[in-house]
Amino acid sequence: MDWYVILAKSSSVLVTYLLNIIGALIILILGKIFANWFTRLVNRGMERVPGLDTTLKPLILNIIRYSIYVFVVAAVLAQFGVQTASIITVLGAAGLAIGLALQGTLSNIASGVMLILLSPLKVGEYIDAEGVAGTVVEIGLFSTNLKTFDGIYVSVPNSTLWSSTIRNYSRFPTRRIDSVVGISYEDDVDKAIEALLEVLRLESRVLENPAPKVLVDELADSSVNLKMRCWVASKDFWDVSFELRRESKLKLESSGFTIPFPQRDVHLYSEKNPID
Repeated sequence: MDWYVILAKSSSVLVTYLLNIIGALIILILGKIFANWFTRLVNRGMERVPGLDTTLKPLILNIIRYSIYVFVVAAVLAQFGVQTASIITVLGAAGLAIGLALQGTLSNIASGVMLILLSPLKVGEYIDAEGVAGTVVEIGLFSTNLKTFDGIYVSVPNSTLWSSTIRNYSRFPTRRIDSVVGISYEDDVDKAIEALLEVLRLESRVLENPAPKVLVDELADSSVNLKMRCWVASKDFWDVSFELRRESKLKLESSGFTIPFPQRDVHLYSEKNPID
């Protein structure tokens, strides 16, 4: 056996494989650099498009990035002599296997597409999806990122959002405030209504149309509950709600009304001892 021939052939094969590996690594590195550069280029181009929904941008960029990665993987396989037909077969088989193994992930992708197309929520809107609440930061390919009112980051799978009832608090420009204030049964209801209407009229952020109202909401156990009802811009909802509660208390107190607390009447009966 000619060991020199075997060694020469082995060295030749080893060098060939090393060159292929080096070439594959170069393709991967250049492919990643190109994917990042091209997505940044597309992002800058989308920023110049007037009226383009910001919700679409992350999804479009992710699709472009992963499409480039697919071509990069195909080029790496071709570097090792794998034919195009074989690549397609491998990708098809891999896609089927991955699809079966990652049904939840594919469901998130499909749900993300539906969220984008039907737009029940958009970036910058405040939503509540059956207990998951926050301002939408980004709708991604797999999950949606929210920022809660107290500044906490929340990542929600798209399928969870899609299967939930979504309450969008930012979609319409105005919202209604219903604030309940209780007065004593001994107080004059009409005068109290007029005092609360004055509070609503003095608040500049309360809209004139529809006109603000004060209604008798409930004859409760310990109080007559009056409901202050008005409409404000959605962005002013919480500020006005807090301010109306403060001003209504101050106004009723300064006008001589009583804001009662829960009370109970206790009746005591004495039993006479029977005479022996």
